[in-house]
Amino acid sequence: MITKILARGGRACAYLAVRYFRALMLLLALPNGVLLGWLITPFTGALVKLANSERRRAAKYLGRSTEAPLPAATPRQPGDVVTLFRDRSFKRSLRLLLMPVVMIPELLITVTGLVGVPSAILSMALWKLDPGNFSLMGLDVWSWEQALIWGPVQVLVSLAVLGWVAPAVARGHANAVLNLLEPSQEQLETARLSQRVDELTKSRAGAVDSHGAELRRIERDLHDGTQAQLVSLAMRIGIAKQTMAEDPEKAAKLLDDARDGAEQAMTELRGVLRTMYPPILADRGLAGAVSALAARSPLPVQLRIGELGEVPAAVEAAAYFVVAESLTNVTKHSAAGRVDVQFERRGPELYLAIEDDGIGGARISEQSDLLGRGSGLHGMLHRVQAIDGQMELQSPIGGPTTIEVILPCG
Repeated sequence: MITKILARGGRACAYLAVRYFRALMLLLALPNGVLLGWLITPFTGALVKLANSERRRAAKYLGRSTEAPLPAATPRQPGDVVTLFRDRSFKRSLRLLLMPVVMIPELLITVTGLVGVPSAILSMALWKLDPGNFSLMGLDVWSWEQALIWGPVQVLVSLAVLGWVAPAVARGHANAVLNLLEPSQEQLETARLSQRVDELTKSRAGAVDSHGAELRRIERDLHDGTQAQLVSLAMRIGIAKQTMAEDPEKAAKLLDDARDGAEQAMTELRGVLRTMYPPILADRGLAGAVSALAARSPLPVQLRIGELGEVPAAVEAAAYFVVAESLTNVTKHSAAGRVDVQFERRGPELYLAIEDDGIGGARISEQSDLLGRGSGLHGMLHRVQAIDGQMELQSPIGGPTTIEVILPCG
C-alpha cells in the first residue's frame, strides 16, 4: 500500500513541481513578452512550442497516445500585429497564461505530499530540543501530548495528499492542458493539407530528378552502346558494298561481321528497354518477375508472395526495380549470406519487405560513399515517392538491413 502511494504520489508531485517551475518562468517572462512580443517574432513561435511541449507532457502523464500538436506559428514580419492576432495557434497558446494562477496551490499540494511525513517525524523527535519552534499541522509543539497527537495526524494527512489529492490535481491539470490547448479541427485539417502539399512537392521534385537521371542514363547507354554498334554496322555494310565486285569473299566476311554487330546491337537495345519496363512483367506478372530475379541472384533468396490481386503497371514496375536494386546492393555491399523478400497485399496497398543478414550501415544519400553505397537507395526512394509510396530503411551497424516499401494500388 505504502509503495503504491509513494509511486503514484511521487509521479504526480514531480509533474506538478515541473509545472510550477515552468509557470514561474512564464510569469517572469510575461512582462517582456507583453511589451515586446508583438515586435519580436520568435516570441510567437516559442509560445506555441511551449504549448505543444505542455500537451506532450500532459498526454505522457495520462498515458495517452501522442496528441495532435498545435500547428506552427504563422511566419510574420516584426511588428506585424495583424498576422499575430490572426494566428490561431498563438491565440490558443495564450491560454498558457492560466498556469501561474494555479501554481501556488499546486506547489502547496506538492510540498505537503513530499515533505509532510519527514517533517512530522523530525518534529516529533526533536521538539524537545527547542520547544515552541517545531510545528505539527501548523501548531507549535510544547508537549509530548501535542507531538503524539498532531504528529500522526500530519502523517496521515500527508499520505492522503500524496496518494490521492496530488494525483487527482495532476490529472486535472493534465486534462485541462489537453482541453485548453487542443487545436481546432480546421487547424488540424489546414496543417494536414499543408504537410501533404510539402510532401507532394518534395516527391514531385524527387520524381523529376529521378526521371531526368533515368533519361540521361538511357541516352548514355544508347549513345555509348547501341548507337556505336549501329554506326559500325553501317560502315561495314558500306565497305562490303564497295568490295563486293572486286572481292566477294571479303564482302561476305564483312556482311557476317555486320550481322553479328546487328545481333549485338539488338541485345543491347533490349537491355536498355528492359530497364524502362521489363517485358517479363507483361509476360509473367509481378510474382513471376520477382521469382526470376530471386532465381538469378547469387545469394539464396527466401521468397514469400501472398495474394497480390490486380496491381497497376506503375506499381509493378516500381516494386520490380526496388527488388532488383536491393538484390544488387545486397550482393555488392552487404556481405550477406541470405535475403528474405516478402510481398503481400494489404487492402489498397502493396507491402514489400526485403531483409538481409549482412553488415548493415546502409544509408540513403544522393552521392555514393567510399564503398559505392547510397545513391542506388536514393534512386529507389525517388521511384517509390513518385507514385505516392513510402519507403523505410533500417540498417544498424552490424545488421540486419530491412527495407520496407508501401505502394498504393488504388
